[in-house]
Amino acid sequence: MIRVMITDDHLIVREGLRLILETADGIELVGEAKDGAECLELVKKLNPQVILMDLQMPRMDGITAIEHLRKDYPEIAIVILTTYNEDDLMIRGLQSGARGYLLKDSSRENLIDTIHAAAKGETLLKPEILARVLSSKTSVKKEAATQTESILTERELEVLQLASLGERNKEIAYKLGITERTVKAHLQSIYQKFGVDSRAAAVAIVAQKGMLKE
Repeated sequence: MIRVMITDDHLIVREGLRLILETADGIELVGEAKDGAECLELVKKLNPQVILMDLQMPRMDGITAIEHLRKDYPEIAIVILTTYNEDDLMIRGLQSGARGYLLKDSSRENLIDTIHAAAKGETLLKPEILARVLSSKTSVKKEAATQTESILTERELEVLQLASLGERNKEIAYKLGITERTVKAHLQSIYQKFGVDSRAAAVAIVAQKGMLKE
């Protein structure tokens, strides 16, 4: 059973997620918090494996909560709950250590798939969400993209491109004709270069720089 916690200041959002998660196989809803501060207060007692995290909340916002959680509870997978007009916040959340993101109007199947992927250390980057991240690239200077690109090898860029499409390590390995262990090694090298610890954060960075193909 995957232990899941919801953090969102809107009661109607929490109720909707609760209805889905309480009837989902392999998932146990262990608790809810109405802001980042309450989330940090409850997390030690509830011991969740995955936290669904809103970004804009009173007392303590989601970005701040994510930063605290990544420092004190790095084993917990955080999935951002976002809306279509929160591109900048979403990217900041991913760069702060969130493992993935979900639109608040996502389907039941999408929600459950994302939770399972996050619990396994993977991220499902849905095309409709990635499109919102990619749209931010128009405001990035070309020199910044070149500088970021220069620190990655051609193979690392290929791995990130496939990761941005939601491909898992096994699928990336098959398409590039390399082993799954080699894919993991490339991802670890990318994380080290960018100072992040998840593929979602790495993809967010290169998407923001305009380096991904649409």
